[in-house]
Amino acid sequence: MTYEMGSLLVCPLCAHEWASVAEATDESPAEAVITDAFGSVLADGDTVTIIKGLKVKGGGSNVIKVGTRVRDIRLRNGVGDHDIEARIEGVTTQLKSSVVKKA
Repeated sequence: MTYEMGSLLVCPLCAHEWASVAEATDESPAEAVITDAFGSVLADGDTVTIIKGLKVKGGGSNVIKVGTRVRDIRLRNGVGDHDIEARIEGVTTQLKSSVVKKA
């Protein structure tokens, strides 16, 4: 999951910061295979479950709990391992595929 800090996006797990990129990309689905933490292949529209508690920086004691189900994910060619875009609690976030399992 990422959060915005000014004009940058920040990963709460590794503290990596990068500039926000326009959402539109011209990638074909055959370019890369994205798998969850257990090796299951993920696709756009899948439902996944968070397998590791994720702290949300800048939000006090906000945490995305283990077992949180995330519906209708979108696969993106993100920075580093941030290859899933999803809405959690009404906020669009980016997740690493290593912290989710296919539901």
